[in-house]
Amino acid sequence: MASTMPRHIALLLLLLLVASTRAASAAGAGACAAEKFPAGKTYAKCEDLPQLGAALHWTYDESKSSLSLAFVAAPAGANGWVAWALNPTGEGMAGAQALVALKGSGAAAPTVRTYNITGYVPLGKASTPIAFPATDLAADSGSAGKIRLYGKLQLHSGMKAVNHIWQVGTSVTAGAPDKHAFAPGNLASKSKLVLSGKAASATSPSPSPAPMAGGPSGSDAGAAATTAPSAGKSPSAAAAAGVSAPALLVLALMGLLAVV
Repeated sequence: MASTMPRHIALLLLLLLVASTRAASAAGAGACAAEKFPAGKTYAKCEDLPQLGAALHWTYDESKSSLSLAFVAAPAGANGWVAWALNPTGEGMAGAQALVALKGSGAAAPTVRTYNITGYVPLGKASTPIAFPATDLAADSGSAGKIRLYGKLQLHSGMKAVNHIWQVGTSVTAGAPDKHAFAPGNLASKSKLVLSGKAASATSPSPSPAPMAGGPSGSDAGAAATTAPSAGKSPSAAAAAGVSAPALLVLALMGLLAVV
């Protein structure tokens, strides 16, 4: 015959359930959730991107079509650069509207430039206008040699999703970013940024274009190559893992209540 479960056992199970739920939530948020930005810089969403150890933090004001962002990545070299871009017309480098942060010399803050990538040619030392008006451009140095690139973009009205690409480079010559490596991670550093809706994500899959013969000859802010699967869990897999442990504890608790 069923009897009341001792209070201390029920309390212990409840504490285990709460601890498991918190741990699952932290795991689902990813490493990007631990990033500490300067005062005044906060973002509604963050996601660890599947390539190059990069992360994207962002807030999208749909009523104003305004995207505030922080892109975090480590340059491929001590005096290198990092870049993040939106491409409203394609998935690779050509057409990318890029924000690029170049490592500063000594203790100087990284320099931020904008580039409208029109083709596979070297980038210059001067910014070029981009399709999305950019404000609040800045960069600073994060932990583990990373650069944190900040900006606010005025997107097109009604935009809900757009291709985005990111890249890291080894060096800068005469104030201009040199071309990046063409390792698998560099060639797969692209995805679709879903800005609004329940599926808002920085790593939604996008169709893969054919690789470009010979590869770009200059520095770019993305790559026209097939997207390789991430070595880690997808956001959906992480979410599933976050639900399973608490659910099992609930089932166990129900079972004990039925038999004790």
